[in-house]
Amino acid sequence: MANQAPDLQQLNSWSSNWSSIKVAVLGLGKSGFSVVDTLNELGSNLLVVSEAADEEVLDILDVLGVESVVDSSSEVLQRALDAFAPDLLIVSPGVAPSTVLVEQAVSSGIPIWTDIDLAWRLRDRHVPNQEWICITGTNGKTTTTELTEAMFLASDVRAAACGNIGKPILDCIRDPAAFEVLIVELSSFQLHYLDRIEPFSSAVLNIAKDHLDWHGGMAHYRAAKGRIYENTKVACVYNLEDAATESLVEAADVIEGARAIGFGLGTPARSNVGFVEDLLVDRAFLEERAEKALEIASFEDLENFGVLTPHLLSNIAAATALARSFGVPPASCRKALREFKISPHRIQLVAEIDGVRYINDSKATNAHAAAASLTSFESVVWILGGLLKGVDISELIGQFAPRLRGAVVIGVDRAEIVEAFRKVAPAVPLVEISGGEAVMLQAVSSASSMAIAGDVVLLAPAAASMDQFLNYQVRGDQFIAAVGTLGGSK
Repeated sequence: MANQAPDLQQLNSWSSNWSSIKVAVLGLGKSGFSVVDTLNELGSNLLVVSEAADEEVLDILDVLGVESVVDSSSEVLQRALDAFAPDLLIVSPGVAPSTVLVEQAVSSGIPIWTDIDLAWRLRDRHVPNQEWICITGTNGKTTTTELTEAMFLASDVRAAACGNIGKPILDCIRDPAAFEVLIVELSSFQLHYLDRIEPFSSAVLNIAKDHLDWHGGMAHYRAAKGRIYENTKVACVYNLEDAATESLVEAADVIEGARAIGFGLGTPARSNVGFVEDLLVDRAFLEERAEKALEIASFEDLENFGVLTPHLLSNIAAATALARSFGVPPASCRKALREFKISPHRIQLVAEIDGVRYINDSKATNAHAAAASLTSFESVVWILGGLLKGVDISELIGQFAPRLRGAVVIGVDRAEIVEAFRKVAPAVPLVEISGGEAVMLQAVSSASSMAIAGDVVLLAPAAASMDQFLNYQVRGDQFIAAVGTLGGSK
């Protein structure tokens, strides 16, 4: 550590003296590189340490003149950090708090930020009063973030979705488009390390078991999610059907005047957003909310969404609440809903062959997301499996066993899944794909042979993809390609 640590609290603007600090950056993915690129422009003294990195990225660092140490040995990386003696460590969000380098930094008193913390301090780069709408949850974050962005854009607000959604937030901060509002998707990893931000409005969409291995238990995971509400200025948006989200609002230390706004699938009470039969309505952001409600849209306006699952309707209500908190007019919300196209790999109808629908929900990387899919269909042949991330999915299997025509299990953790079926759903026909080439082709073929007219073959893995696929997108693409080999009437 430096002999005289600088006061990081003074670094609260793009125009602050960032050249006065030594910053170590841990991890060199998208967010890590965006941190390096930004701080290099600001003149900070930089060291990058990472277990792995693309050669192309390392070539760029060489051109920039940024020192880097890439090694699979934590001892080698720690020696480099000790010699550099950073004033600040900025970690990529996937780096677990149990990582030796992070634990050593904590014990040495070195402050730890993520790219989110840095972006908050630099948000005046092009817009002095930029506002942030922040979104997290176990499931539905990306759809809600994209839809919220669409509503802002429909009202001619310069807005951009960023963060965990895939676009580094610092890229938006530096963009000369000068975004007035950032719609920031935040993962539990980012929230774990978060120092202080002040969202205009924030939302926790839902809470269920996920990433327990990373966080070290459910209590830590919930606590990380709840940090999004801290210092919220206008609206803390929570799920009326998920009591855990309301309890997180109640525990949060918010800016005076911030309101708790509920969203759900039922008829909304005052200060809530919800549905009255086939109408989406707002009873939160109008003066006469005690007696009246604003109609936002009808189900006819939602035709582009495809399969209107309860989970998707919940996301729509949450996005509406966030947009309305900023004053986005109902007409703009309706326009966005009419034109919105849901991202691939999220309850996506691929084909109907001989009366069997094939649904791609590869983005269902945890049990909660898979439950949202399974709830939507009466008779299912379920393709599941992958990396369970420390989560026991026995409860999920037992809950939906009555809907299952059969199941096809893939992935590195398939033995745990097969055992769970034997314990809680022994009557469900089961096929285990042991691996090798063309895993998804085998899985789809097996599922197709079990399905009959009226069934749904559903890829909703309830697990991460990186054991057998590059990411969930590749997993979904391979499902689509495999369905394409079946022939029949599509």
